[in-house]
Amino acid sequence: QVQLVESGGGLVQPGGSLRLSCAASGSIFSISNMGWYRQAPGNQRELVANIASGGSTNYADFVKGRFTASRDNAKNTLYLQMNSLKPEDTAVYYCNAFMRDWRDSRARDYWGQGTQVTVSS
Repeated sequence: QVQLVESGGGLVQPGGSLRLSCAASGSIFSISNMGWYRQAPGNQRELVANIASGGSTNYADFVKGRFTASRDNAKNTLYLQMNSLKPEDTAVYYCNAFMRDWRDSRARDYWGQGTQVTVSS
């Protein structure tokens, strides 16, 4: 069974930094695009950043220059380095990956369980 597990969330003061990780495990045949989304209370889930298997990235305007997404394909792991955090970055952050399980004939979207990031003094 293929799964995504996030880690690295927590409480940080405004201006601080956090690094999120997302590890994919199980019977993985292939992984193409991976990404980070977030959802604050009362809001819809929104894209933060995504990264293709070749490393090209795409960021939401509200994190450009502050967040950096990266991936280690050998470890099937996605990262999000978050700097200059603001209170409005407070949300549950979710990892997403378009993956194919060995037992499936096609790839599909998988989601992690989410990790809470709280930015507050």
